[in-house]
Amino acid sequence: MPWIPTEGAPIAMEFNNTNSVFCAIYRWRLHPGTEDSFVRAWSVVTELLVKERGSLGSRLHRGPDNTWYSYTQWPSAAAKATGLAQPSVDPDAWRQMRAAIAESLPEIVLEPVADFLLSIRQDGA
Repeated sequence: MPWIPTEGAPIAMEFNNTNSVFCAIYRWRLHPGTEDSFVRAWSVVTELLVKERGSLGSRLHRGPDNTWYSYTQWPSAAAKATGLAQPSVDPDAWRQMRAAIAESLPEIVLEPVADFLLSIRQDGA
């Protein structure tokens, strides 16, 4: 059941994301001039995590303040932990990503409460 604040109540909640799909937002600030390299490397890693590790995919966004955001989904927190505990899906792409990142901001774990997001097809259809 979605959490709904009562009037005057502090906006805070506790939840357990261990029994549902795992969703998180990752945020980075990149070194100037590394954006294209980062996008290419992020795309390689993300595609391989879907194909080889069971990730449900991710979307990469750039904010108006030049902070980069990745929204990701895994079948569960355990599936994410298992998928990322293995050796890198592409060590070179991981290195490219890390080289582009000037600052990593803390992970934001999310609890899905309603989902109307449609998939964007990459082939333009």
